[in-house]
Amino acid sequence: MLPLALAATLACLHTAAAHAAGDSVIVLGEVPVYSGSSGALPPTSLLTSVDILGADKIEDKNVQQSWELLGQLPGIQLTETRMGAESGKATFRAFNGEGYINGIKVLIDGIPSNVNSGNQRFIDMVFPLELDYIEVVRGTNDPRYGLHNIGGSINFGTRQGGNYSDGRVTLGSHATREVQVALGRESEGFAQNYFIAHQGSDGHRAHSDSEKYALGGKWFLTSADGKIKAGAVARLYSHKAEEPGFMTATEMAQNRKQTGAHNANDGDDRAMQHLSLHLDWQATPALFVSNKLYFNHYDDDRRVTFSNSAAASLNNLPRQRRVWDEDQTGLMSTATWRANDAWTVDGGIQIERQKNLYQRYRYAYAVPTQFSNPTHTSNDDRYTLNNVGVYAQAIFKATDKLKIIPGLRLDKFSGRTTLSPSGATGALQDYGWIKQPKLSMVYSVNDATSVYANWGRTFQILTGSRAPAYITSANQATFAPSINTGTELGVKYKPHPRTDLRVAFWQQDATDEVANMPSTGTNVSLGETRRKGIDLQASTRIGSAITLWASHSVQEAKVRRAFTASGTSLAGKEVFSTPRHITNAGVDYQATEALRLGLQARAQGSYFIDDLNAQGKFGDFVLLDFNARYALTKAVSVDLQVKNLTNRKFAYAWWDNFFWPAGSAQPMYSPGAGRSAFVSLNVKW
Repeated sequence: MLPLALAATLACLHTAAAHAAGDSVIVLGEVPVYSGSSGALPPTSLLTSVDILGADKIEDKNVQQSWELLGQLPGIQLTETRMGAESGKATFRAFNGEGYINGIKVLIDGIPSNVNSGNQRFIDMVFPLELDYIEVVRGTNDPRYGLHNIGGSINFGTRQGGNYSDGRVTLGSHATREVQVALGRESEGFAQNYFIAHQGSDGHRAHSDSEKYALGGKWFLTSADGKIKAGAVARLYSHKAEEPGFMTATEMAQNRKQTGAHNANDGDDRAMQHLSLHLDWQATPALFVSNKLYFNHYDDDRRVTFSNSAAASLNNLPRQRRVWDEDQTGLMSTATWRANDAWTVDGGIQIERQKNLYQRYRYAYAVPTQFSNPTHTSNDDRYTLNNVGVYAQAIFKATDKLKIIPGLRLDKFSGRTTLSPSGATGALQDYGWIKQPKLSMVYSVNDATSVYANWGRTFQILTGSRAPAYITSANQATFAPSINTGTELGVKYKPHPRTDLRVAFWQQDATDEVANMPSTGTNVSLGETRRKGIDLQASTRIGSAITLWASHSVQEAKVRRAFTASGTSLAGKEVFSTPRHITNAGVDYQATEALRLGLQARAQGSYFIDDLNAQGKFGDFVLLDFNARYALTKAVSVDLQVKNLTNRKFAYAWWDNFFWPAGSAQPMYSPGAGRSAFVSLNVKW
């Protein structure tokens, strides 16, 4: 019996040999190879654009937040707000990272890890040295997940089992200091994995101090015959950070590193915890059952000042304290039955219960803002969100060349809210059972070429504690769920065992889409939207010394039918904060047995920052990063990483419609860091 970990891991191989042409997966780096004969379904069964980033492309990267690691993968948009703990996020398929439309499902070891709004804050709990791989699944045809899985999913897989002792110490620009320690011990069926990390930084701007800690453990026991595996995973995370605030164009031109005097008390205290219990059972050679029971807790206290004027009205005071307290309890149970060589059936049920609190206080103007004695309390809400999801899919090998996968997912939601100080209560909108049919297929033209196509539906529901998500008043309008219908046609070509090429054409049409930001109570109806694009990818290995990869994604997100509150049509307007192109390219060179060099370029196009596309385009950049590793011994190595090697000036931009005094709405900026250098010492023992 093969071990159950990571779906029967056989070995670690480079992308060149990891996958044949009969699937749609592209791999960068060294990752587990899946046998597919037992255990859960491997990612090769997902007939859509799947990318997997291996540990060797992760462990030596210096990042403030782990979502930055995804910048190595094709078509990933990084929205770098850089406001303390509220640092940014990774998105794709023309879903932006503004927090309004959270279209990407996040998982850590297969456990749902989005907060209620869909934002990606739980990613902060994992660090590079703890990760084994990152898996990105694009499109609408994956039935395994429902809530927030509009455009696809990201799964962070952490190390499990094995015998290792790894440490990494980093010093660098902006007074950065970091320590990571990862330990693994496995013997006689009992596996233990431990991780501890600390990261501190003064930040590249004034008033940007950050201090965070992470602690994690895994304990798994496998039966003597290898059929049963049970275990527990626990994580703790704490982050205290200052926020430098957003700048006007004039302020950024004067000094990109400054902070406004009104932001001097802005900051964030964030704590998160995770506990999960796992039970896998290979009941028969053909039947595999997996169960996960989990608990996620998110606690955040953010003080933020958006404006530098005293002219704001009471109800629009942009000086706020936002407090979140969220609990998620869930159960995931799946079964995979490999009936015969032609048929495999996979399905499961997922239940999640959320118990949430959101408080928002507003404060009178001061320099700096004093976050005491709030002038106005706009939120003191307690609300629940319950989700039951079921899915089934069948993998049918019609011929040696053709594989077809029909699938269906159903989701149902319920919940209630209690609002203070009004005392109003109400139930979540009744969406009924949300039906999401799926269909995928792949045809292997020959040993080198496969053509894959898929069609599927996903959904968006409103989140947050207030209307329109919850019915809290008579005659309140109701909303149907927004349904995304996606199609994709792709070709994967493997002309050589060490070379992968892939091109994919995709499109997603949405009904009744809403740009929904619970933290501000903002809802903008985008109505009918269309997202479409082309993804081009290539990776190859030349000899034993050089690895090359490149990708270029052209995308477009437009409103097809919608109106502003004043009746102005948005038809034909681009969805704000969505760049038209994203490009990556990189090279790794093993110069000698001891010395490895690497270079990566990352580029992003500009984007409109308002729904009417009237305020201009911002946010484009071209960045170059350099890295080098020198092995002093087999157990000790030194890394050098230089980010933004050419010292390019770039900035995240958004449209501040609330900037005061009235009538002075304008773009606001968070400038990116200039050239930064980091040195790390790696030790294995």
